[in-house]
Amino acid sequence: MTGLADLAWPVRTPRLSLRPLTVDDGDALWRYRQSGEVVRWTGRAPGSREELTRDFLNDDHLASALAVEHQDEVIGDLTIGVEDASGQRDLAEQVTRRQAWLAWSIDPERQGRGFGTEAGTALVEICFESLGLHRVHAQCFALNTASWRLMERLGMRRESHQVRSSLHRELGWSDVYGYALLADEWRTWHS
Repeated sequence: MTGLADLAWPVRTPRLSLRPLTVDDGDALWRYRQSGEVVRWTGRAPGSREELTRDFLNDDHLASALAVEHQDEVIGDLTIGVEDASGQRDLAEQVTRRQAWLAWSIDPERQGRGFGTEAGTALVEICFESLGLHRVHAQCFALNTASWRLMERLGMRRESHQVRSSLHRELGWSDVYGYALLADEWRTWHS
């Protein structure tokens, strides 16, 4: 099965360039990943540059992470966590590495200009057209309106509303929305 390392980089959109994230992107990541707006909604809040390096610039994360560049400046990052889908035991080969969970973060100073939608569209296209995945899914805190609206702009459907299922560092037990999209839905919606 094709992996991110097998693809031709960078992937270009009208305004952006996507490429594998590297250790050299640490300063750019630190600039926006420590901002209050990003920390509020992400699962990991790096308290120091060293924590950011440990959590985001390790081999495991770098294998699934992409940098989003605008005019040669990193303005965000994306994650494609390829995983096995569910299936009956005798179908194990057919479900191996067939879906992915997605995550994204865009510099708050760049939000509101369509960069998230443009990067997210490219991310989903990579998943379905380049990696040949069957399904992608993502989730966010229900109060993270910008994230779930982005999922809807990408054509994803809300599949779940989990009531107070995730502990938020400021808000306590909070609701979570789960979204997903199938490859055939993407192709129909995208055409």
